[in-house]
Amino acid sequence: MPRSVLYLPLLLWLTACQAESEPVPKIDLRWSQPLKVASGEAYQGPWRMNESEFLYVDDPAVALAEDTTYFAWVDNARQDIYFQVFDPEGGARLDEPVNVSGSGDTFSWLPRVAVDGDRVYVAWEEILFTGGSHGGEILLARSDDGGRSFSEPINLSDTTAGAGKGRLTRERWDNGSLDLLALDGRVVVAWTEYEGALRVATSSDGGDSFGKPLHVAGDDDLPARAPSLAGSANGRTWLAWTVGEDRSADIHLAWSDHTEEGFSDSRRIHASDAHADSPVVRLDPDGAVHLAWTESDGGPLRASRIAYARDADGTGDFGDKVMLSGETMAVYPQMAVAGERVMVSWERFEPNARQLFGIGYAVSKDGGRQFGEPAEVPATVREEYGANGGNQGLLMRKLDLSDDSRVALGHATFNRNEASHIWLLQGQLD
Repeated sequence: MPRSVLYLPLLLWLTACQAESEPVPKIDLRWSQPLKVASGEAYQGPWRMNESEFLYVDDPAVALAEDTTYFAWVDNARQDIYFQVFDPEGGARLDEPVNVSGSGDTFSWLPRVAVDGDRVYVAWEEILFTGGSHGGEILLARSDDGGRSFSEPINLSDTTAGAGKGRLTRERWDNGSLDLLALDGRVVVAWTEYEGALRVATSSDGGDSFGKPLHVAGDDDLPARAPSLAGSANGRTWLAWTVGEDRSADIHLAWSDHTEEGFSDSRRIHASDAHADSPVVRLDPDGAVHLAWTESDGGPLRASRIAYARDADGTGDFGDKVMLSGETMAVYPQMAVAGERVMVSWERFEPNARQLFGIGYAVSKDGGRQFGEPAEVPATVREEYGANGGNQGLLMRKLDLSDDSRVALGHATFNRNEASHIWLLQGQLD
C-alpha cells in the first residue's frame, strides 16, 4: 500500500505537553447539528495501485462565500471527487452531488476548493502512474455556474516525479501536499513532489490557461512538503512550506507580487531544534500575516502541539509564538481568518485509544493577539463513529470562516469494518 504518513503507528508514542502560557477564557462558538454529507463502508485492503480495494469516504474540503458553503470530498470506492453546495442552514442546493473528477479508473485524493466571484475551482491529486516510481499528478477543474457542472480536468503537473507527495522520509509521506488560491481572476496552484521540488503554476485569466510550473524550492536531499498559499487584495501572494528528511525542520515563508516570475528569498520562521510541520498561512484585511503549524520537540510527530505566530504588518517580523492546543497532543492544523477573527483547529490525539479522535480548536477575536481556551468540536468526539479520517494523509483544507462569523468545518470519520462518514459542521461565532 502507499506509504502515506499514516498517523496511527507514529502517534503511539506521543506524550502530552503543557501549554506555555495561560489562555484567556474561551470565546463562545455555537455549533449547529452536524450534517452527514456522505457515507460508505470502512474497509482498506492492501495497496495494489489503482486496483486497490479502498471502500470508504474521506478527505473533506470546504470554502465559504457570502451565504454559501462549497464542499468537496472523496469516495474511494468510486475513486472520484464529489461536490455539493449548502446554504447556512445546511440545506443542499444541488439536486445531487456532482462528480468533479470523472475518472473512476484512478484514485482522486485530497481536494482543495476555492471560490472567486461566480467561479468555483477544485484541485486535487490524481494517482496516475506515468513512468516514475510514485503515481501522482495535480489536476484542476473549474465551474462557471456555481458548481452545477465542472470543466474537463486539466493536468497542471505532467510529471513522473510523484506530484502531491509531501515526503517526510523516503519511507513516509503525506498525499495531498498541494494548495489552491483563486483571487481577482488569478489562480495559483502549489504542490510538492516525492522527488523534492516545490512547484507553483499560475493562471492570469481565471484558469483558461496556465504558465509553466515554477520551481520555487526543494530537492531530493531536502524535499519541500506541505505548501500553503494566501493572497491579499493588493496582489501579493504568500507561500509557506516545510521540509522533509530533517528532524529539526523549520517553516519557510516567501512572497511574490508576480507568481509566474518568482518568489522572494525564503525566511525561516521561529527556527529551532524542534520539528515544524504542516504550516498554514493566512492574511487579514489589515495586512497581518498569520501562521499556524505543528511543532514537535522530539522529532517528527513526537510530543506535538499546535504553534501560532503573527506578523502584524507583513514585513516578516513575526512576534512570539504561542501554543494553542494546551495539554492535548495535536497535529495538522487548519486556520481561517475573517476580519479580526482568527480560528485554528487541529486533529486531537487520544492517548487511551492511541489514535486521532476528534477536532480541537481555539479562537481569537482581536486579530490573533490573544486566543481563547482550547475547546473540542462536540460532534467530533462520538465514539460510535470511530477515529478521524485522513487515511491517505492529513494535509487538508477543511476549515473556513466568513465575514459574518459563520464557521464551516469538514470532518471525516472511519470506524474500521463498520462505516465511514463525511460531515459538514457549521457554527456561529458570537
